[in-house]
Formats: sequence, structure tokens, C-alpha cells
Amino acid sequence: MSKRIPGLYKRGKQGIWHIDKCVKGYGRFLESTGTSNLKEAEQYLIRRLEEMRKANVYGIRPERTFRQAATKILLDYQHKRSVGRYAQSLKALDPVIGDLPLRQVHQGTLDEFIQSRRKQGIKANTINRDLAVVRRILNLAARLWRDEYGLTWLETAPLLQMLDCDDARKPYPLSWEEQARLFERLPDHLREMVLFKVNTGLREQEVTCLRWDWEVSIPELKTSVFVIPGNGVKNGEDRLVVMNTEARAVINRQRGKHPEFVFTYTNGKPTDRINTKAWRRAREEAGLPQVRVHDLKHTFGRRLRSRGVSHETRQVLLGHKNGQITTYYSSPEIGELIEAVEKVSWSDRSTPTLTLIRSENSRKFPAIGRRESRGAV
Repeated sequence: MSKRIPGLYKRGKQGIWHIDKCVKGYGRFLESTGTSNLKEAEQYLIRRLEEMRKANVYGIRPERTFRQAATKILLDYQHKRSVGRYAQSLKALDPVIGDLPLRQVHQGTLDEFIQSRRKQGIKANTINRDLAVVRRILNLAARLWRDEYGLTWLETAPLLQMLDCDDARKPYPLSWEEQARLFERLPDHLREMVLFKVNTGLREQEVTCLRWDWEVSIPELKTSVFVIPGNGVKNGEDRLVVMNTEARAVINRQRGKHPEFVFTYTNGKPTDRINTKAWRRAREEAGLPQVRVHDLKHTFGRRLRSRGVSHETRQVLLGHKNGQITTYYSSPEIGELIEAVEKVSWSDRSTPTLTLIRSENSRKFPAIGRRESRGAV
């Protein structure tokens, strides 16, 4: 019977073999083999000792897979806003390049992934976001991440070429008549969210995650605003949300429904998305299959521009990065912003108004559509 290689011992109820061994030029080596099989544990130890020898004597890097690097970046970035997007991309990438050594991840080995995504109908811009995650990992592996031997995980990061975004879908701002057709087909909880969105220019996640403790009272203006913390905003800056008449009406209708979140289902549970089956069904029935949730934000921006709102003010209202800190806005400045968003609300028109959310039958909606001939865009 052969002797067990020194430096291995069992731990835990599952009997996993662990390494505890002093290695010349390295010191004490502590690591789990990840197996309860002695033969596999010995093979693992032999391989790791050979890697150490090569690294110490020849400066040869231990082989690491893309999956190991992906795991590291998710752990390192777990508190960052981008981790969710990274996880989404890595889930799609793993079946194709997860098992590849880092040094074998380059433009050539990514072609299979690119072609597969294209066949699935994925747009070039989305594929580029996935490739950007790969590029980020390879750059970190070549420049920042170092192993126990002081060596970077990768010698050099290869150049990755992004795709031409010639298939990107153009924004589709809604006309008032199209908005009416779409809104009347939405269930109540979705109609409230999209009505708020098209009157504030918020992104989908900013609407679904809106919380009551973000509301700030402005007594001198007899109103309130919301300040969304930067960790919930795409550009990382605090987001000021001012409301026109219709947006405030939506908020007031939500009060008392949930102690924490503004928007909920009819059963009182918080929502997590607008782009649901009900949204997609409504846009099909309205004859607007090309409309995306994000087009509501484009609609808000287009209406502000058509009403002569300045570029600087539109930047603030749309939440674009501009270096300003929302908590430093004075009451007069907030008042000016409110005046701007009122320009895209039907509620302050001199002609008879109609709030879409309160309409009880489709016969009322053509009255809204007719106003486009009075200058609406």
C-alpha cells in the first residue's frame, strides 16, 4: 500500500482533503483541493507544487481559466452598481469561453460567441457591452491582479475590436395620440408607472425602485421632490426628480399603498419592472410593437425640447451627467425646473384638459390626440 503524499489532511463532515505544506521559496502553503478523493487530491497537490516551482524558478504564470477570472471580478465588484450588468454578460459568455485559459481568450476565440449572439437577434450594442466586460477582465488580469508569486494573471491583454452599431434601433418618441392608444390598454399598476415615467424622464429602474424615504418636502413651493441616491442612478450622481401636475397626481394616488416603495402591484407587492408581458401585449394591441420602455424617456426629452426648454435644463431633468449636485439646488432653481416640466403636462393647458389615467373609456382619448394640431409634438 503506497503512502499518502505528506501535506494532505481531511477536514469537515464531507472529508475534503486540504493542503498544509511548507514549500521552499514560498513558505507555508494552505489550500483546499476541493475533493474527498485521495488520488485526485494528490494529483492536485502535485500540479500546484509544479506551478509554484515554475513560477519561482522561471517566472511562468499558473494557468487560470476565464471562469476563475469572472468569479474574481464578481467578488471584487459585488458592491458596485455595475455588478448586475457584469453578471448578465458573464452568464452569456461562460458556455463559450468559461473553460478557456485566460491566455486563449482573444478576438479569434470570441468569434463563436459573437456569431451565436447575432443569430439570436441580439443587437450589436448589447454584444459590445458583453465584449467590454471581457476586455475589462483581461486588462485587470494583465495590469492589476497579481498572484501569490507576485506575477500578474496574464502577461498582456489582447486587443478586442468592438462591433459597428449599424443595427441600433432609433428612439421612438410617442405622439399624444399614440400615448393615448397605448396607455388605455395597460393594467392600472403599469399605467401609473408609465404615466409617471413619461412626465419625469426617469429610467425604468429608477421608477420601479422609487422609495418614499427619498421624497423631500419643499414647503416654500408647497410641493415635494424626490432625490434618488447615486448608487441607484446610471451615471452615479444623485438624481433630482421634479414633478409636474400629472406626476404629482400619480404620486398622491400611491400614498398609503406600501410603507417603503412608491409603485406596487394591485396586491400591494413592489414591482421590479415595467417591461412585462402586459406591457408587450399592450403595445402590440395599440399597433406600436416598436415602442420600448426607454422610449418614454425619449418622449419626455423630445417634448421638453419642442416646448423650448433649454439644453442645460433638459440635462438636469433627464438625469444626464453634468457635474452638478442635486442637493445644492435652491428653491428658486427647483421652481424653474417645475415650470419647465409643467410645459409637457396637459394639466396646465388653457383648453379643457383630460388626464389619461382617469379616463374610463376609449372614446375620450381622441380629444387628447386632437391637441397635437395645437403645437404638441
